[in-house]
Amino acid sequence: MPRSIRVRPECISQVKSALPRNGYIRQTDLAESLQISQSTVSSFLNGRPVDFLNFTEICRALGLEWQDVANFSLENEYITPSQQQNTQYQLELPEGQVELNSPFYINRPPVETRCYEEIRKLGSLIRIKAPRQMGKTSLMARIINESQSHDSYAVTLDFQLASQQILTSADKFLRWFCASVAKSVNIQNQLDNYWDLAGILGSNMACKAYFEEYLLPSLDKPLTLGLDEVDRVFEYPDIYRDFFGLLRALHEEAKRRDIWKKLRLIIVHSTEVYVPLDINQSPFNVGLPIELPEFTHEQILELARRHQLQWGNTEVEQLMSMIGGHPFLVRLALYYIARGDVDLEQVLQTAATDAGIYKDYLRRQLLILTEQPELLAAMKQVATASNYVKLPSLIKFKLHSLGLVQMLEDEVAPRCQLHRLYFSIVA
Repeated sequence: MPRSIRVRPECISQVKSALPRNGYIRQTDLAESLQISQSTVSSFLNGRPVDFLNFTEICRALGLEWQDVANFSLENEYITPSQQQNTQYQLELPEGQVELNSPFYINRPPVETRCYEEIRKLGSLIRIKAPRQMGKTSLMARIINESQSHDSYAVTLDFQLASQQILTSADKFLRWFCASVAKSVNIQNQLDNYWDLAGILGSNMACKAYFEEYLLPSLDKPLTLGLDEVDRVFEYPDIYRDFFGLLRALHEEAKRRDIWKKLRLIIVHSTEVYVPLDINQSPFNVGLPIELPEFTHEQILELARRHQLQWGNTEVEQLMSMIGGHPFLVRLALYYIARGDVDLEQVLQTAATDAGIYKDYLRRQLLILTEQPELLAAMKQVATASNYVKLPSLIKFKLHSLGLVQMLEDEVAPRCQLHRLYFSIVA
């Protein structure tokens, strides 16, 4: 990131109007609140460069998303030849979570605003659903960060990190769950003092007692718990029945007991919940549901601008005709084009081939399908069909979780032209 940054000219009136709306009558009021100089606030409000950290702090105070008002253009700034040679290293290869201070994170209104409002509530629960590589973890990281900024502990558990040994029984899994949370907030492990209950009342009650009597009382502020990739538990009936029932029970406890108001939950999953759960014991029908959409035309245009590409509607439409608005695929194209490795025409011509920028992505998807032949056969059927195809529910949900198909009621079609082209010709 640059050391300094400025407000885009077209956003100056927006940031100035945010001052009184957030209770700051004068510029000095905001400066005193943030303990920065009045000249820094003035520079921010008038589109002059300010330190990056000051820029983001001012935006937070004014209720603005800094990426939405920041000027990422290098226009009108002198760049030495050596700096120009190194500008490609300011780009970010899209892989995994988008860092919190990244200029390449694109908000999808009103998703972020709703999540930030919800996570501030006592005993809240947010459910984020979207296929893989759609930005779920990046969104969760921002919700976690928002919660921390409002005085909360925050823990993220990635269920992909649970070893196969942990997944052999509900008892082992719940012990792992409790120990992982305690370790993340630097609370001494006291599991053995509470797990005697498991032999009498069951592991769920032991887990509940551990949180209620030890972990939560040990914390001097609320705990925000982000659970990523919970789909993994769907494959283990003995675990998901107990665990998901427990999460629902803990959320309901917050309506009755103050101690459980300290717990806020974020549940992230990639697909529809295809496992059988009692409607009164499922955490997937309570709380705030969030389903991440693909990028819109306007959002891709904005992302291209942040990559310093002089794109218009035509280029965006051409890219979307191949990959839709899939966030990862869009960012990958913009990254390589901004580096100068390829142009848009080359991306489109080679997209579904081993010479294209998507070859690694497509090979990974093919490898996953090859390990489950029924999925590969189903995807080939979908890719070669002229209309939507009806598939068994489990296969449909798994293909959707991989981001390979779009669903229309009970039927599916390839998510984009890239998937249709590639999977219609693979063996």
